[in-house]
Amino acid sequence: MIDRMKKPFVSITSLFLLGSLFGQPEQPEIRTLDSKFAKETQCLNPEYLLFSASKTGKDKPALLIYLHGGGGVGNDVRRLQGQAKALLEGIDRFEKGPCHVVVPQCSRIRKDGGRGTWEPEDLNLLLEGLESSLGFDSKRIYLTGNSMGGYGSWTWGGNSPQHFAAIAPIVGGIGPGGPKDVSPELERWALNLAKVPVYAFAGAKDRVVPAERSERMVAAIRKAGGKQAKIKVYADQGHNARQVVYASREFYDWMFSKVRK
Repeated sequence: MIDRMKKPFVSITSLFLLGSLFGQPEQPEIRTLDSKFAKETQCLNPEYLLFSASKTGKDKPALLIYLHGGGGVGNDVRRLQGQAKALLEGIDRFEKGPCHVVVPQCSRIRKDGGRGTWEPEDLNLLLEGLESSLGFDSKRIYLTGNSMGGYGSWTWGGNSPQHFAAIAPIVGGIGPGGPKDVSPELERWALNLAKVPVYAFAGAKDRVVPAERSERMVAAIRKAGGKQAKIKVYADQGHNARQVVYASREFYDWMFSKVRK
């Protein structure tokens, strides 16, 4: 039932401050994907942002990967701090354990020409590099993103579900050709995502990516046998619904409670 709400091995290249987003954090870093991984990617800026919330606890940190929307496309990762801000503030407020947040950037142009987009092969290389450089719990890898990043969450999760403990696409498209496109791979994605906890979010007033796209994806997952897929459509929200989602305790309680078996 739809709930309609009313209301890689790397090297450090530079450091910068974004303010006190976490209680006692390590400073956010710009890191660079090692060349042995970066040379194989098509649409990925080799630089990415790393935020590490150093909270108390004996557990290994979780890993949360955030995929930006279309406004973050390019080759300057510093631009992504605005899109990621609401998510980082939510983790500071609601997540009690240690957590790494990685924010990659999609390049505007593919290396072989054409428009850049989130590609599962690129993101698998990123994760392979992170496994070489970060200490994190491999059973607690989480994926979220908004708009184009919601599409990235659907396609990466739909192609490589084995990585993730949970996936949360927000106002996400379901096709590579634009906000309202529908992938011919939808049924295959749904079959793979039937194995993963999925919580999709959308805005009923969204005129960029209609809420129907998220509803269609969740319906396909359920049809494929997925019993852990659900969706929330905010009746009073449009395409910027991520601000409400990332400010809600429910989002973090749901996501960080999931552990991959």
